[in-house]
Amino acid sequence: QVQLVERGGGLVQAGGSLRLSCAASGRTFSSSGMGWFRQAPEKEREFVAAIGWSGTDYADSVKGRFTISRDNAKNTVYLQMNSLKPEDTAVYFCAAALYGLPRYSAGYAYWGQGTQVTVSS
Repeated sequence: QVQLVERGGGLVQAGGSLRLSCAASGRTFSSSGMGWFRQAPEKEREFVAAIGWSGTDYADSVKGRFTISRDNAKNTVYLQMNSLKPEDTAVYFCAAALYGLPRYSAGYAYWGQGTQVTVSS
């Protein structure tokens, strides 16, 4: 059974940092694109960042503040979030892509349960 488990969410003040991790089990995702999405209350799920063989991709809203990375030996993907803003508050999900590095949810086959990130002003 494939599982993606996110950890690292929490409450942080504006300007602070958090590091999210996403550990995969059940299969190896070293050859798959991996992405992070987020969903704020009453808003649609939105793309945050993705990483794959072709490189990385970031939403404009997080570019320069967030960094996505992966450790294939641990089957884990990370999202380092710096200079956090209240508008970054959301549930963050990691996902494994079907192909490439899509920016749309339908391009991802497996999803974690999400981890809450709350940024206070």
